[in-house]
Amino acid sequence: MPELRHDPIQKRWVIIASERRAPPTKLPRHREAPAGAPCPFCEGNEAMTPPEIMAVRPDGGPANRPGWLVRVVPNKFPALRVEGELERKAVGVHDRMNGVGAHEVIIETTRHDVHLGDLPVEQIERIIWTYRERLVDLARDRRLKYMLVFKNDGLVAGASMQHSHTQIIATPVTPLTVAGELQSAKEHYHLKERCLFCDILAQELDSGERIVVSGERFVALTPYASRFPFEIFIAPRRHHHSFAEIDDDAIRHLARTLKDVLLRIKRCLNDPAFNFIIHTIPNIKATPKRTAYWDTIEFDFHWHIEIMPRLASVAGFEWGSGFYINPTPPEEAARYLRDVRLE
Repeated sequence: MPELRHDPIQKRWVIIASERRAPPTKLPRHREAPAGAPCPFCEGNEAMTPPEIMAVRPDGGPANRPGWLVRVVPNKFPALRVEGELERKAVGVHDRMNGVGAHEVIIETTRHDVHLGDLPVEQIERIIWTYRERLVDLARDRRLKYMLVFKNDGLVAGASMQHSHTQIIATPVTPLTVAGELQSAKEHYHLKERCLFCDILAQELDSGERIVVSGERFVALTPYASRFPFEIFIAPRRHHHSFAEIDDDAIRHLARTLKDVLLRIKRCLNDPAFNFIIHTIPNIKATPKRTAYWDTIEFDFHWHIEIMPRLASVAGFEWGSGFYINPTPPEEAARYLRDVRLE
């Protein structure tokens, strides 16, 4: 019998249609490798990208040269541009502003054809450290209200480049999905004086049936109202509101958890394409801002990572209704992922 499940974070309903599921071992492989010209993200091709914003180098060598470990460059075809002023104005009942923001690419490794989960933990630490440093730097621009860290891996996940990379887009408005999470978290805290995410984690840890990985500092689970088959939610065990404020010890633990989860997905699901996103707090230094709007955000919001293997497509019913149809119960997905042997 199908189930309707409600997500208290996004306040949406999901249909768990288990009769439509297929065993993970029979899922098609989704990682098509785009072919084409020389890769601008490979070491030695630094001149093919815009000038680097920053890089992690073992010896502090010169910019825009080989010898880097992680490299950050502006997107060559940016969705938004740093230059200019917002110039907000009304257009009848509509609103408009200039496309001011930032769009950066974090090149995760010098190696061209490697899965993020196959990188050494130390390299994943460097990548996460770079995420943090870019969020801190971008938040200094008070025009920017939100910085979204996201990864498209594989063609069906939206990646135009095979070389492993992450992107950051900084926007002058808070995205609708994030705004919904912020509002739900704020309402829950004002009503109960507790973090909504902490309450969910406590319930999931007590139950255990949707837990994939439970570490000293991070928990990975399949959400009760998962939108997609094998969707994963990773969050700090202890309350923490801002990804930009994580310490180096947390980065080490997160790198191990992220590697563990990505390898389980790769081995269980035949190396699927996937997306992951980091949801953290908005830039509370951005202007203009509403009085007292962020007064409780340190206590009510809980940063987290969402990973979505691309195993199902969003079609007409989903677009028209706002419902998602997930053919794999999250309890079953968690069991499959826990059973994966990593050694």
